[in-house]
Amino acid sequence: MESTFPQLFLALYYVILGCLAFFGLHRIVLLLLYYRSERKGETTPTPPDHWPCVTVQLPLYNEMYVATRLIDSVCQISYPRDKLEIQVLDDSSDETSEIVAAAVARYRDLGFDIHHLHRTVRTGFKAGALEEGLQQAQGSLIAVFDADFVPPQEFLLQTVPHFCDAQIGMVQARWDHINRDYSLLTQIQAIFLDGHFVIEHAARNWSGRFFNFNGTAGIWRRKAIEDAGGWEHDTLTEDLDLSYRAQLAGWKFLFLSELKAPAELPVDINAFKRQQFRWAKGSIQVARKLLGRILRAPIPWKVKAEAFIHLTNNVSYLLMVLLSIAIFPAMILRRGTDARMLLLVDLPLFLGATASVLLFYLCSQFAVGSGWRRLRYLPAVMGLGIGLAVNNAGAVVQGLFQNGGVFERTPKYRIETADDAWRLKRYKVKRNVSWWLEGLFATFFATCFVLAWRWGLWLSLPFLFLFLQGYSYIFLLSFSGRKRALRHKSPQPAPQSANSVASK
Repeated sequence: MESTFPQLFLALYYVILGCLAFFGLHRIVLLLLYYRSERKGETTPTPPDHWPCVTVQLPLYNEMYVATRLIDSVCQISYPRDKLEIQVLDDSSDETSEIVAAAVARYRDLGFDIHHLHRTVRTGFKAGALEEGLQQAQGSLIAVFDADFVPPQEFLLQTVPHFCDAQIGMVQARWDHINRDYSLLTQIQAIFLDGHFVIEHAARNWSGRFFNFNGTAGIWRRKAIEDAGGWEHDTLTEDLDLSYRAQLAGWKFLFLSELKAPAELPVDINAFKRQQFRWAKGSIQVARKLLGRILRAPIPWKVKAEAFIHLTNNVSYLLMVLLSIAIFPAMILRRGTDARMLLLVDLPLFLGATASVLLFYLCSQFAVGSGWRRLRYLPAVMGLGIGLAVNNAGAVVQGLFQNGGVFERTPKYRIETADDAWRLKRYKVKRNVSWWLEGLFATFFATCFVLAWRWGLWLSLPFLFLFLQGYSYIFLLSFSGRKRALRHKSPQPAPQSANSVASK
């Protein structure tokens, strides 16, 4: 029994590593699909003879710093005034409601069809607000923008003509980044999102797989929402849920990679972790809810396989935590292992789990025109992905056993330039319990790195360093960011008023 345990442990270790390599290599598949598939939607079709009525929905909850920026930008969108309706879906419990009311009143006086729909009870959170707004909406097309977005003026002119195709149910724009250069954290987030949009969305859409509406910067055919069963709030990612239900109902989606909608990235690591937690938990909830329907649906197996990987991909964070725990005992058990074994087994698995991801994000930067200029950020991208493992693994576990939950929105501070500050503002996010586990893992991997150096396990050092860097970075940011914020009392901001309006 004593001699079998090490073999069983190492077998489990290699299974975990193999699963991570599988998810990593899937990114290579997406790259192949991206480069081999025919581009779709790159040119805007002929404008319709009669522009349809569009309702733009703006869901808000306590967004005093960015509410007027959003309303101003939406009111500047180029579209026939008599065909444009704007709904500000306001669930706020602070001064945001007064700020929104003042902005809406001003634009109504200027002739805009804009409505302030304020709920005092957040039933269903964002999904509930969207559903209630839909009941009052006049448009046959429904566009959605979150509070952190600044939609481009040409958004509707470039998306609406695609709905001349009666099969199109949703058109998604690509996210761009207002404050990409604000910090290392925002640079890394931007690269993460570039990979998701520029490679993943494009590869899935162009190759005939399902892809998802991202909750904002997209426009729906109202009938597609209704055919899919409407907005539901039994998951924390109502956008992902509705996307799959609509595509299962036969609607086609379109991704416009050249249409960019700028948005503000979270500058606080704890806010970023909260956002990632919600997305990870929600995706697992959608997997539980819909994978059975997807696998039974009369759709091609390539679509089913991609949907399965897409919805379960966040399980890799749970596997990463298990690997973090197992890596030191496995390192001890493999001391003295023949170098050929390490080169033939360990190295390919590690490269499958890491090098494939690096290549994926490097290609995404070439796709957005940055290329080698952002190569220096890629180790930090890998590190932060590993550092998020504890936070997101907790989300995965909750998603496996819980439906719904509290929709905790990501605070926005109107950070647009390097000179903008956020630490004295309201809406701070408390550290969750993951930060001290991240500190323990950072200490653990520092020890592992020193021991590996002393034992001459040179092939292990680069991979141990990635774990050490990732856990240390996210722990230090989680700790220091909150500590600095607590030194100051946040001042009460003055209400904002609507800014200048572009004439139409």
